[in-house]
Amino acid sequence: MSALNLSWHSKSLDSQVALRCGAYPTCSHQTNALAFRGSESMGHSLKFPFGNSSAKTRLRNHIRPPLRVVCMDYPRPDLDNTVNFLEAALLSSSFRSSPRPAKPLNVVIAGAGLAGLSTAKYLADAGHKPILLEARDVLGGKVAAWKDDDGDWYETGLHIFFGAYPNVQNLFGELGINDRLQWKEHSMIFAMPNKPGEFSRFDFPEVLPAPLNGILAILKNNEMLTWPEKVKFAIGLLPAIVGGQAYVEAQDGLSVQEWMRKQGVPDRVTTEVFIAMSKALNFINPDELSMQCILIALNRFLQEKHGSKMAFLDGNPPERLCMPIVDHIQSRGGEVKLNSRIKKIELNDDGTVKSFLLNTGDVIEGDVYVFATPVDILKLLLPDNWKEIPYFKKLEKLVGVPVINVHIWFDRKLKNTYDHLLFSRSPLLSVYADMSLTCKEYYDPNKSMLELVFAPAEEWISRSDSEIIDATMGELAKLFPDEISADQSKAKIVKYHVVKTPRSVYKTVPDCEPCRPLQRSPIEGFYLAGDYTKQKYLASMEGAVLSGKLCAQAIIQDYEFLVARGQGSLTEATIS
Repeated sequence: MSALNLSWHSKSLDSQVALRCGAYPTCSHQTNALAFRGSESMGHSLKFPFGNSSAKTRLRNHIRPPLRVVCMDYPRPDLDNTVNFLEAALLSSSFRSSPRPAKPLNVVIAGAGLAGLSTAKYLADAGHKPILLEARDVLGGKVAAWKDDDGDWYETGLHIFFGAYPNVQNLFGELGINDRLQWKEHSMIFAMPNKPGEFSRFDFPEVLPAPLNGILAILKNNEMLTWPEKVKFAIGLLPAIVGGQAYVEAQDGLSVQEWMRKQGVPDRVTTEVFIAMSKALNFINPDELSMQCILIALNRFLQEKHGSKMAFLDGNPPERLCMPIVDHIQSRGGEVKLNSRIKKIELNDDGTVKSFLLNTGDVIEGDVYVFATPVDILKLLLPDNWKEIPYFKKLEKLVGVPVINVHIWFDRKLKNTYDHLLFSRSPLLSVYADMSLTCKEYYDPNKSMLELVFAPAEEWISRSDSEIIDATMGELAKLFPDEISADQSKAKIVKYHVVKTPRSVYKTVPDCEPCRPLQRSPIEGFYLAGDYTKQKYLASMEGAVLSGKLCAQAIIQDYEFLVARGQGSLTEATIS
């Protein structure tokens, strides 16, 4: 039980009171808690309720009542007054306050992931009519999820919403769904491979501003890095701190491993911390990941007090996040169509887009066209006439990285876990969480459901689900040595789902940055959105949402030109 936070609760699951999640003794009375120190791996006090003298006697005699698990969340952090949040809010408001178009543009958008949904939402806010086409029968793209025959959800990925996601946080506020984010304590928690079943924490104190809270979190952790290693890492980071964004962008040509060695940072720092961070950020190891990616993340986490604070969505993304966006779009006259897979981009004689041809044979025409699909899908459908244009040719270097998301339902409640995201530090796994604790919709007081990111996945993407589960169980046996064994002689699997994404976010290897395209393409009336396009948050949900806003902004800026291009008469979007 070294990883459990034991405390007492006073309100229901829907309460906004900030309490930890863990195992609680069943007791009919609640009074003050007595705190005990002594769990080094936890870094937090253990609290036991004392309702009366008999309860104290039971504790002295080591006779504890049955345990039950209750999940509670932390309040939403104060994000609304940060510079980045206000900057994002200003961009959002620009769509609502822009002059209403005399003749709204009919904008046909391919892809109903977060980038396409964001593009459509902000175009609708500006008075235009988006027509959003999704190839599959589910919303969300990389945040898609499905319900199985038992009514349980399984997802494309394990999605975390950071405080350093200002455009995502604004979007939740604009939709009136801030309460759907379940905020966790401000910590980063790493498994200890050399101490199976134990964890090491970086706890960010709430009383300190950034970057002091992050610095103290690092200094207080003596289990993962020694003091000499911390000093050398800090000295290595000085150029990034002094040089700012210009320095960060200049490091795109180096991998994380190359940069660390160049700066004299010990290899053990990379092994202890940045293998886990690299896999969490881009599903690849530090010998492949561009250092720019790490520096951008560190900059956000260290410069914003709540930047690294994490939240889980309170349920499945299609219903709890995507549907509110769809409702918003439709309430303003836009359309969203599922099962509308694009077969071909048809061109006019001048090389501009004439229409999107669907697999069904339907032809979709509009005034403006947006591709908000992953970059690999765009490259497959790119017209031959465009392939040698430098803007599109540079996309060849941008390739989606394979990733596997694993869900395992067990026959019991696992104890060696937290109500939080956990960095596994496993060679096969990236991050994981017990979703029966962290997510309200998936909450189960009696059985655990672990959701795990299997990465790097390039060597595993073609293997069978059973092979992947066997390998996952082998790693879980190290994380839960008292509760899980590879042969299931301890906790038994009730069921599992394996979701393979052969091409997920673009692989952020060195020298990719110059290949990322702006949202406005050289083809008149054709635009791009997606986390691979040029924006400052790289391959992430925040990057996807911001790219959609930038795409919508470019279209609105080009409105007069687009009207003139159409000779003053804009078409109705048609399906023929």
